[in-house]
Amino acid sequence: MAALIQQDQSPFNPEIHRVERVLCFAAHPDDIDFGAAGTIAAWTAAGVQVSYCIMTDGDAGGFDPAHRADIIAMRDAEQRRAAELVGVTDIHYLHQRDGYLEPTHEVMRGVVRLIREIRPDVVLSMHPERNWRRIQKSHPDHLAVGEAVTRAVYPAVENPFAYPELAEAGLEAYKLPWLWLYAGPEERENHVVDVTGHVDAKLQAIHVHVSQHPDVAAMEAAVRKGMSVNAQRAGLPDGQSAEAFHVVAVNGPGTIAGF
Repeated sequence: MAALIQQDQSPFNPEIHRVERVLCFAAHPDDIDFGAAGTIAAWTAAGVQVSYCIMTDGDAGGFDPAHRADIIAMRDAEQRRAAELVGVTDIHYLHQRDGYLEPTHEVMRGVVRLIREIRPDVVLSMHPERNWRRIQKSHPDHLAVGEAVTRAVYPAVENPFAYPELAEAGLEAYKLPWLWLYAGPEERENHVVDVTGHVDAKLQAIHVHVSQHPDVAAMEAAVRKGMSVNAQRAGLPDGQSAEAFHVVAVNGPGTIAGF
């Protein structure tokens, strides 16, 4: 297993960098809950406004053939209930087809539009790089989310001449401070969040997605173990749980435009 450096090596310091608004991107309903619901619960508990954008409707998910006709409505209802459990009510969809997501300009325009509307301090997204240690984290739709969001974050969000119809509609260019990526390769992770106090909320949110879990006990055991391993890799005390991210500083005091 790739070792996470004991000392947090991300440029983000929660003691210094204020977070008031966060916009989270995922491919399918339930991706955010697996990847970051503990961190999101900690943010909302601290008064941070968190919004979700799910790029597909999750129409290819599930295991029961009897659910096919209702799967989109079912997964939307699951996601909304799960989000409420961690303090989130603002949910957006791009309505792309599950399994066919690509980082097209249609998708990137939708990402830019939403970032310019919400103007978050942090954009949280799936990672654009494949995780070879657990390839299930790297569903092609997950990678497409990461690529589309990363391309949108720089340069399109902050370029007033990118997708000019957005500026004409009043959505002005915006310099995003932080990009946080989840579900990527362990060797990229440089920031951990201690979510020990929010494990129950995270698991409750995941449990809501009943259409996606043929083996609930195995799912919960795997999630608990993953959070425990993250904490151990980060050098946290025994018994702690953590979520790990690849944090990228997009714009800050030392940023030079165009470099």
